Amino acid sequence: MKNIMKLRVHIAPVGFEIDRIIVPATNMRADKIWLIGHNNLSQDKARPFLEKVRKTLEKKNIEVKEVTADRYRLFDIVRTIKEIISEEKNNDIYLNVASGSKIHAVGMMMATMIFDDRSNLHPFYAQAKEYHYTKISEPHTTGIEAIHDLPTYRIHTPSKKHLDALKILVDNDGKMKKKEMAEIAEEQKIIIINAEPSNHSQARFASLDKNIISPLENDWGYITTEKVGRNRWIHLTDEGRWASEFLI
Repeated sequence: MKNIMKLRVHIAPVGFEIDRIIVPATNMRADKIWLIGHNNLSQDKARPFLEKVRKTLEKKNIEVKEVTADRYRLFDIVRTIKEIISEEKNNDIYLNVASGSKIHAVGMMMATMIFDDRSNLHPFYAQAKEYHYTKISEPHTTGIEAIHDLPTYRIHTPSKKHLDALKILVDNDGKMKKKEMAEIAEEQKIIIINAEPSNHSQARFASLDKNIISPLENDWGYITTEKVGRNRWIHLTDEGRWASEFLI
């Protein structure tokens, strides 16, 4: 039956919480849950919490998947959650913003903003019943007072052709000649050239400038251009590098 029905899928970064993951998953009848741990296992002080949560959920017949992300890098978290959402796009997805760190919470909400269709995305906040400030080996909270639904919003992101062009630059270490970009962009059909052979090269440059370089440089601030000798070079900016981490 589950094969023809939408599954209830939870995503929960794992910090120093147990009830904030287990109780919502149980009460909301999750079919599957993705636990996000820290990618540096030797430095992951929350690993014992993840293992306990995993064992408890599996005893409740909830399928558990585990992925890792750098808990200190926002865009790595966003990228990881985006990939999970894409994989589970045919299911109802519940994002637990209370189970990890503040960076995790921001990353969870940012990830929901990337998608045009957010009808199956349901971020929520699990309000704890009791808060504790004890040693790190103990959960920071116990019990759940209430579960609050959170709204989702859409953020404007570049079109596919602009992201495809950005990936070309990323794949070339963030710096390349405009001529090289134009050739690859045409080859990948990011730009389409309708010109006579005698005017093809000039038309290709014009199309790249108008449709790719100008938007990425002036509208998004993801690239800069400079002239060095007879060549024009395209450089990835810090903003472009950060965006490429989770948009591409």
